[in-house]
Amino acid sequence: CQQRIEQCPPGKAFRLSALRAIYGTAERNAMPESIDDRFLRVTAQNPLLKSDAATEFDRLFFLMLSDEFKDLMAFKAHTLMGEQAAFPKTKLDATVKKWQEVFPRNSVLRENGRLLFATEGNADRYSSLQLSDGEKAVLYYIGAVQYAMPEAVIFVDDPETFLHPSMMNTLWNVIEQTRPDCTFVYITHDLGFASSRIDNRCVWVRNFDAEKKAWDYEILRQGEDFSDALSMELLGSRKPILFIEGDQTHSIDSRLYPLIFTDFTVKPLGSCNKVIESVRTFNDLKHLHHLDSWGVVDRDRRNAYEVQYLRQKQIFVPNVAEIENILMLENVIKTVARHRNKDATRVFLKVKQAVLQMFASELKQQALMHVRHRVKTEVEHRIDMKFRNISALEMHMVDLVNEIKPREAYDRLCREFHNYLQNGDYMQVLRVFNQKQMLPASNVAGMCGLKGKDEYIREVLKILKAGGQEATAIRNAVRQSFGISQDGSPLPLPEQQPQVK
Repeated sequence: CQQRIEQCPPGKAFRLSALRAIYGTAERNAMPESIDDRFLRVTAQNPLLKSDAATEFDRLFFLMLSDEFKDLMAFKAHTLMGEQAAFPKTKLDATVKKWQEVFPRNSVLRENGRLLFATEGNADRYSSLQLSDGEKAVLYYIGAVQYAMPEAVIFVDDPETFLHPSMMNTLWNVIEQTRPDCTFVYITHDLGFASSRIDNRCVWVRNFDAEKKAWDYEILRQGEDFSDALSMELLGSRKPILFIEGDQTHSIDSRLYPLIFTDFTVKPLGSCNKVIESVRTFNDLKHLHHLDSWGVVDRDRRNAYEVQYLRQKQIFVPNVAEIENILMLENVIKTVARHRNKDATRVFLKVKQAVLQMFASELKQQALMHVRHRVKTEVEHRIDMKFRNISALEMHMVDLVNEIKPREAYDRLCREFHNYLQNGDYMQVLRVFNQKQMLPASNVAGMCGLKGKDEYIREVLKILKAGGQEATAIRNAVRQSFGISQDGSPLPLPEQQPQVK
């Protein structure tokens, strides 16, 4: 930050750092017109005032109370002399008002020269010493920005520090409205926040050579068809990007894949289509970031040709139907069982038997869903062409059933699925069996001495986080299911699934 400040016009740089302000350091901010500089001048002018405020946060409140006292005394003097004077609107008043915009359920009270805080529905009042670090940061930013000189360049170190992401935009919108004359420069790692600033100019700092004082940076272009927030978030990483399905907090994907694909920055995007589109778009923007991006989507009911096509587009597709099936891989189950001091072979055989029985009971329904997927894909492909007139479209639609032959495809899949059962081919069943209740219904958690699905998932994640041979065994099993060998090279696809033609 100091390097940037040195490049500002003289007397226009103003620095804010909640971390330094709340957890003070021995070194005070010596910049002209800073909070520390103002505090030293005020206390020097009046030896009766104490000058031992321990932190910049305390010194800021001292300044605001001192200014309020001074303004109110001036108002009183004018009133006693019979002069007309407007009741002063102090920096403290403005701070309290803005604070309550950010925290509408909280109130600030003045009592015997002190500021007290209260929460709606709670009769207790507490001092600023009892505020959380986040609440202190909000007070500090709102109060301190009012002391910036006119048309200042306000440098904000890590504006996300102590603050919950949900309140970031609200707070900084309020603060920027407080000082529309100023230019705000945010030095941040929260790139989603950076992209939220209106009419911003974003600079991606790749590197800094301290000895030569040389910056490696790029001014990011606006108006790309790829999300600015997402682009900048990912640019903060030097690793290749892996887009996945699911959300940031609740999905198994977002918890599992970062521990499996440790060489990637993993970004959940929600839907399968969003993953595929984002990989394409992000790779089209290599002129901007020079990073590789890949994707992960569930196999669902895709056939081998569809899987091969996606892999050519840098989309990983597992050789199992969905994310839950990955946790049912043989080596994953055996590793968890061993970790829980169970007979790994016995546990797996019991789970395998349960899964095969479950698949047998749903075989026809599963075959029907696979055929439905293929028919839907074929129909969408075959009607995406030009027709001379409506009659030509009608004739084409009538012929579709005979061309696609859904009954024939269904019978073929039923025979194939029966073969999987007769051969006890567990991996082929995992590849075609879409059943989210498989994990709890198979009792794999109970067999491993765990209470349920969620505890089983947590156990897998705990093993991966701990590292060691057990983590490597799970990681290799999962990576192999994606067609990736231990050294990272691609594996050939397994025997192709029967096609619906």
